[in-house]
Amino acid sequence: MASYEALYGRKYQSLLCWYEYGEASVLGPDVVAETTEKIKRIRERILTAQSRQKNYVDQRRKPLDLEFEVGEHLCKYTSDAAHVLEPESVELEENLTFQVTPVRIDDTSVKKLRGKDVSLVKVVCERAGVEEHTWELESEMRKDYPELFSVDVGIESDEMRRRIW
Repeated sequence: MASYEALYGRKYQSLLCWYEYGEASVLGPDVVAETTEKIKRIRERILTAQSRQKNYVDQRRKPLDLEFEVGEHLCKYTSDAAHVLEPESVELEENLTFQVTPVRIDDTSVKKLRGKDVSLVKVVCERAGVEEHTWELESEMRKDYPELFSVDVGIESDEMRRRIW
């Protein structure tokens, strides 16, 4: 006895092939043909719905060619393989990081936490002509890059530097 029949006391009726209670459940060529015909109709309806949805989206999709105004002239851009930039090679370390050396220090700040003050410096790193700014711990930057804190910058001591900033 099937589990559905045991639970509900009657045979399971699928949506594809309905049969009346008490009919013979032997599948003949008529039932198979009827079922395949229903499957074909269902498949056609699904394809029609998908086509309708695709047409709806295609009508609202923006074209890939961009138009923009430059001064008073209207220009149209079409993609060109010559405009693609080649990536520069970067030497990666074992942990998939790369070393960027800082160029200069732009700013300093002291963050006051509950129990202590943390000195930070805004470091400028340049790679491939692009400047990146990050806040780093002053103690680590002094240890790793003491040349950034040299007297040539115009700041002679820590106390004077802190008073200025």
